[in-house]
Amino acid sequence: MFTTDPLFIAFEGLDGSGQSTQAELLAARMNPGSKVVLTKEPTNNLIGGLIRGQLTHDWSSTPECLQLLFAADRAHHLGRLINPALEKGHHVITDRFMFSTMAFGGIDMDMDWLKQLNSKFRLPDHIIFLDVPPEVCIKRMEKSRFEFELFEQREKLKKVRENYITLSKEYDNFHVIDGNDYKEKVHLSIVEVLGL
Repeated sequence: MFTTDPLFIAFEGLDGSGQSTQAELLAARMNPGSKVVLTKEPTNNLIGGLIRGQLTHDWSSTPECLQLLFAADRAHHLGRLINPALEKGHHVITDRFMFSTMAFGGIDMDMDWLKQLNSKFRLPDHIIFLDVPPEVCIKRMEKSRFEFELFEQREKLKKVRENYITLSKEYDNFHVIDGNDYKEKVHLSIVEVLGL
């Protein structure tokens, strides 16, 4: 049922699209047959903490500074966790990767610069984008959060979704999955696309 070659899978989507839930469901499904590392970006390391501080308005800097922090966090993430796990034969599933940088950062920054900033990083074997309308994401977040982060406004989320759709046409193995359904049905769609 499962491939013996280690897979690197990235989940992407608007906040509230369910990518964290689907990453967890896939990890649980794959775990009985193989070793799976479930991780996320921003990481829980020092740089990731700085990023989350800016996203929650605890401090602020320029958009360029924020994107450089994302890149530094990603380089550390790859070097310390993702690449070593893959080399050991483990599957790696990450909740967000470089495509979040481009989709969210591309709201008000040059997309070519963002692509160049991330051009040396290892690409996932599969990118799963959970496509959920911004209005649905906002309703989901309103039920579970007391305050919204930096990018969680409707018009910005519409632009982020457009950026994701554009990116889906530029990268191999970038799968657009309808995430606007029951989580179990979305999970089965992901499993089918991955051939698991």
